[in-house]
Amino acid sequence: MTSASTMLIQYLENHSDEFLHNWLKRIVISENDIYKEEVLNNGMKMFQLVKRAIVKPLSEEEITILAHKTALERVNANVNISEFVYNVNIGKSIIIKWVSNSGIELRQLQPIFEDINALFDRFSYLAVRKYTEIKEQQLQEKELYIDQTHKERLTILGQMSSSFVHEFRNPLTSIIGFTKLLQNDHPELPYLDIMQHELEQLNYRISQFLHVSRKDLIDSTREEIILTEHLEETIEFLYPSLLDGDVSIDFNCEGDIRVLGNRDELRQVFLNLIMNSIDALQEVEGDRQIHVSCKVREGRTNLEISNNGPRIKEETIGAIFEPFYTTKDLGTGIGLYICKKLIEKHGGEILCQSNEEWTTFTIGIPVELNVAQ
Repeated sequence: MTSASTMLIQYLENHSDEFLHNWLKRIVISENDIYKEEVLNNGMKMFQLVKRAIVKPLSEEEITILAHKTALERVNANVNISEFVYNVNIGKSIIIKWVSNSGIELRQLQPIFEDINALFDRFSYLAVRKYTEIKEQQLQEKELYIDQTHKERLTILGQMSSSFVHEFRNPLTSIIGFTKLLQNDHPELPYLDIMQHELEQLNYRISQFLHVSRKDLIDSTREEIILTEHLEETIEFLYPSLLDGDVSIDFNCEGDIRVLGNRDELRQVFLNLIMNSIDALQEVEGDRQIHVSCKVREGRTNLEISNNGPRIKEETIGAIFEPFYTTKDLGTGIGLYICKKLIEKHGGEILCQSNEEWTTFTIGIPVELNVAQ
């Protein structure tokens, strides 16, 4: 050990109380910090490390032990890591100042300054890295808990839906049937068409819960479907909703496009996408438009349902097909999730693109080989 090192260590020991007092006066400690006392202890331990580093380089383990201890305390105290970094920098600046005032020649102090700076920088790095690791682990544990809770919600929803559908759907089916009989026997009665439409919508919503609550969808019967006719029937069914929402719809579907699929499942997808468009368009003034187009590309449909409603933000598009994600005040967040599952069941995919002018949902599913061109 050099004479300069010996003199400096003696000088620091003689003024240790003053150093710690000045450091405590300038650092930031939260009122709610449960480790207030440990802050002083850690400062004293760091001061001891500085004195030892003046004599010889410290091992990585010696620095790591204190850095990791401090990081864990900062996490448990639930304080911002910036407070810790600020306090460490305050300690470094005070020690550098005291060393400068030790009376030792600057030429002899220069390598000591470098060692002290290196020690504090390494300590800060190790502590912040450990703090970040712990925080990331806690976040992953929270996400795991949320995922598990979400699965439990799906299970509960499935159990509730099973009971709900059996208890609710039977009387609903009876009401729908009697309404149709009334229409046949007394076509002059007003409002029956509106009642029929609303009952069908209610039946559709119940089907949504039924689909999302069961792993295997109820009806897997497949048949050849002429897409144009199926879409026209869906639009006709939604005519009262289009009229009520003051929405115009432009339909342009080419040729005799045929797909092999489940009629009810595809109808549910089309209903959901068009109804969503009608809802979105209520947020805009002026001309409210929906465009439905369909063509064949490389053996797959290219069905597009577009509306000129509000733009969906880029960061939101990635989440809209997730279960229970919704931007509507009274939304369930299952409609688009079901659409995605049903289209994937048909060997297809559904995508969404949105800009300031149009929001477009694109569906691609395999077509039958006997497509009329």
